[in-house]
Amino acid sequence: MSSAVSPNAPTNVPEMPAISGVKLATASAGIRYKDRTDVLLAILDKGTAVAGVFTQSKCPSAPVEWCRAKLGSSKAAVARALVVNSGNANAFTGKTGRQATAMTAAIAAKAVGCRPNEVFLASTGVIGEPLDATKFDGVLAALATKVAPDEWMSAARAIMTTDTFPKVATATVRLGKARVTINGMAKGAGMIAPNMATMLAFVFTDAPIASGALQSLLKAGVEDTFNAVTIDGDTSTSDTLLAFATGTALADGAPKISRASDPRLKAFTTAFQSVLADLAEQVARDGEGARKLVEIIVEGAVSKASARKIAMSVANSPLVKTAIAGEDANWGRVVMAVGKAGEPADRDRLSISFNGIRVASRGARDPSYDEAEVSAAMKRPKIQIRITLGLGKGRDRVLTCDLTKEYVTINGDYRS
Repeated sequence: MSSAVSPNAPTNVPEMPAISGVKLATASAGIRYKDRTDVLLAILDKGTAVAGVFTQSKCPSAPVEWCRAKLGSSKAAVARALVVNSGNANAFTGKTGRQATAMTAAIAAKAVGCRPNEVFLASTGVIGEPLDATKFDGVLAALATKVAPDEWMSAARAIMTTDTFPKVATATVRLGKARVTINGMAKGAGMIAPNMATMLAFVFTDAPIASGALQSLLKAGVEDTFNAVTIDGDTSTSDTLLAFATGTALADGAPKISRASDPRLKAFTTAFQSVLADLAEQVARDGEGARKLVEIIVEGAVSKASARKIAMSVANSPLVKTAIAGEDANWGRVVMAVGKAGEPADRDRLSISFNGIRVASRGARDPSYDEAEVSAAMKRPKIQIRITLGLGKGRDRVLTCDLTKEYVTINGDYRS
């Protein structure tokens, strides 16, 4: 965890309201870090629905496999507890890692008073180091006695690794006769190129939504949020996004929702996606060593999928990202990244803008290009690169950040 807060950190942090059916507590278990919290326990009311999306890495962590198995074994998955630790990813740890997840779930189940298959797990940190699950013994039991509904910021801090600030978001929306709340938290700053989910993120609501409907909402919700973010092009072994719906708003007049297509869910779906989008942008803002938030818009592509591939090609280009770090509007590097994406593009129809200033069009530098104007625009903390292909109606947007010397420093020392 970096000591200096990113200059891109949000200036306004929301007040996180309590959610009926969710209580949280954090502690220091000494997993890796000294003198800081590194374990989170969330206790959920009986009957809480759960859904999840995970990394598509072929080398997933033991907690990812644990959660997938619990979700896949039931058409109506329920959760009573969530345990998250930072400092150790419990990934590439073989049989020892699987034993650690089973032991952690057993310890949590005993502390909470539920079955181990109602405990969901997530770990983040160093890959390849065995996780000593005995460190949770006693710690989780103590946490179970002090959980509280207002510990959202403490929870967000406990799951941080190289993050420089805790990431939280909230929304309130009407569902039937009730006002329901959606709270989310996330962590992530490096090894970020989500594919299906993100680093670690957890969303909670009191809405009475069945696990199947929640799963559909989650899978659809990540596509233009977490799956449209990249820091360094590297997909983690541990990417986990879990959503929990306690259903307690049923008592206040919220209807039971069994299908994601239920028209009564329209406003909730919009709010749910806004929370995911907010968290995803905070991840991009907190990229390791980042000084600039970068938005890449591709329009005029042959399809949305084609636009996404081109946008990601630009977003993951070290040459583009280092040019932005140097505040250089080097559109030649953008042209390079568009051309290498393997998607339809026509050099002589292509135009490129930086922060609304067109720098290149029709295969050459724009006739009105003004170096001083563009240089001033590149000093802003947010850089928008707009790429117009002129081939069709496909459009997409992704978020990334610049690539600085500090990224190398952070990752060169990560295991030290």
